[in-house]
Amino acid sequence: MNNFFEELEKRNVVLPEDVKTLLNHCVKFTVFETVEQLALAAVGGKGKNSFEVKYDIPGKGLVTEAIVHKVTNGISANYTEAYMRRRDPDTMLIADNLPSDKERFNKRFGYEFQSLKDETFNWLKQQELAVFLYFAGNGELGVGGIAIAPANAGFFAMGLAMLQKIIPLAEISKKFAIDSIIYVAPTFRHTHFNGKQIVVHNRTENRHEIYSYNLYPGPSAKKGLYGALLTKGEKEGWITAHCSTVQAISPYDNITTFMHEGASGGGKSEMLQHILREPNGQILIGENTETAEKRLISLPIFSTFSPVTDDMALCHPSIQKHNGKLSVIDAENSWFIRVDSVNEYGDDPSLEKITIMAKEPLLFLNIKSNPDCTALIWDHIEDAPGKRCPNPRVIVPRQIVPNVIEHAVSVDVRSFGVRTPPSSQKDPNYGIIGMFHILPPALAWLWRLVAPRGHANPSIIGGGNMESEGVGSYWPFATGKMVTHANLLLEQILSTPATRYTLVPNQYIGVWKVGFKPQLMMREYLTRRGNAKLRSDQYRAARCPLLGYELNYLTIEGAKIPSRFLQVFKQPEVGIEGYDAGAEILTDFFKNELTKYLTPELSETGRKIIEACFAGASVEEYNEIIPMN
Repeated sequence: MNNFFEELEKRNVVLPEDVKTLLNHCVKFTVFETVEQLALAAVGGKGKNSFEVKYDIPGKGLVTEAIVHKVTNGISANYTEAYMRRRDPDTMLIADNLPSDKERFNKRFGYEFQSLKDETFNWLKQQELAVFLYFAGNGELGVGGIAIAPANAGFFAMGLAMLQKIIPLAEISKKFAIDSIIYVAPTFRHTHFNGKQIVVHNRTENRHEIYSYNLYPGPSAKKGLYGALLTKGEKEGWITAHCSTVQAISPYDNITTFMHEGASGGGKSEMLQHILREPNGQILIGENTETAEKRLISLPIFSTFSPVTDDMALCHPSIQKHNGKLSVIDAENSWFIRVDSVNEYGDDPSLEKITIMAKEPLLFLNIKSNPDCTALIWDHIEDAPGKRCPNPRVIVPRQIVPNVIEHAVSVDVRSFGVRTPPSSQKDPNYGIIGMFHILPPALAWLWRLVAPRGHANPSIIGGGNMESEGVGSYWPFATGKMVTHANLLLEQILSTPATRYTLVPNQYIGVWKVGFKPQLMMREYLTRRGNAKLRSDQYRAARCPLLGYELNYLTIEGAKIPSRFLQVFKQPEVGIEGYDAGAEILTDFFKNELTKYLTPELSETGRKIIEACFAGASVEEYNEIIPMN
């Protein structure tokens, strides 16, 4: 397609020579310019409603990777293998020799990546290819790129084109540059990697190459390009945060902007959800897992809210408003929403309406479907008989989300979410976090360095015990040095003293099953207060210093939250003994994870905070290092 090369040349877009060679020698390539074109390709073309993505694997014969259906609200793709329905946390490998703390390709496999790169290009030359340009980021902030995938993997290409905006040739500006490239070669999962998801990052001086050897978009089309943004930020001194952001408006017209961070499963997408009422109009706060007692409260009216970001937020210097608060803007064109909490009609009416009456084609993953049906987000496929897939997803363009905010916003509250297990005196664990805690900035930084992945994570393979996702909770997607990102995070906190910090659990508070209610109730309460600070008698230093300040009482519209949800040791099933045992588990975990940051490159203030943790510092001592505003 010579006019493709000519159009790029006309717009001063330099196509790498190896890409030119690949496209000139492949069986055929088609340049796509819209998501709708890719949606047609996903099912084999116009007039088709079903397609099997399959490849001839030497020694295995034809292997079907996914079954794709055209549905009334978009495209539904289901993997034939349960393993492919979630992100494998050990996916990323680094092929280059630039500074990195991540595992190198040659160390794991015993040979240099160049030989596999040559094999990858040779395989791609034997395929019909789908090609398109994209921009990862927002406006002119981010990285441009080109995607090259086998044409029969149209659903994967569609997902990428939705997540990071596909760019038609006519809209390419002269500022556009190919800073990144995604190559997709799914057969190599079987021929080279024993069936595992592998994504190889190869950074050069001019661009970030991503080799996706599987068709689950999580580690490549989404988190792979997240890695490219982090690489750019690492060079230039800024961060793309792993967070959702929402601007809430109270019944009294107070406006509060929340930025909710955390490891996968930490409640980012859930921060953008509405609170559901029980049939009698009350709100279920939690259910006691030992006695089956339920605790409900009554709220006459909720705050309204406008979503800003779902998972990735640019914290670029050019958007900072110099008001003492951090400013963020969305880094994605569409949102990769997990719907495991939507189990029946009515669980999330807002999202159900968006996805059923879709204004644009959506991409559903791990959702039951038949050709020409309507995909329903509560109808999850099963990994095994009677075992629902824990990671059903839908990709939704942000522009069709009601009340979405397009511009940068200043953050009033940065909350951090942690998946917590049930915890009691007889079975102590780290589920000792109350409904929400106030964190001094120094502790807020520590929680971001450790970023616990937490209990029963639905998004990734494994996800059972507490593990660390590391700096800012985005470390699994970064390619560089941990200490560099630790310093960037600390500089960000120091330069935005007017932003406040909270810590929020989800799933369990002690023995009480609470789901994501804590962060939603925090959103309701703090929005009603606006910028007013809590009274000094409302909080005190937590018994476990890593939890900052715990609440003494909490009242929302006259409804009192019982103290057992605020101070977990007051639960008779937990007590002081169970709480302290959980605190010891949490403290040991922190000390173990923080050791890796103590390198010569760590800032002086950062070293002081970590050493304070090792010395068993009190909450007040953390607050002295970086005082709360």
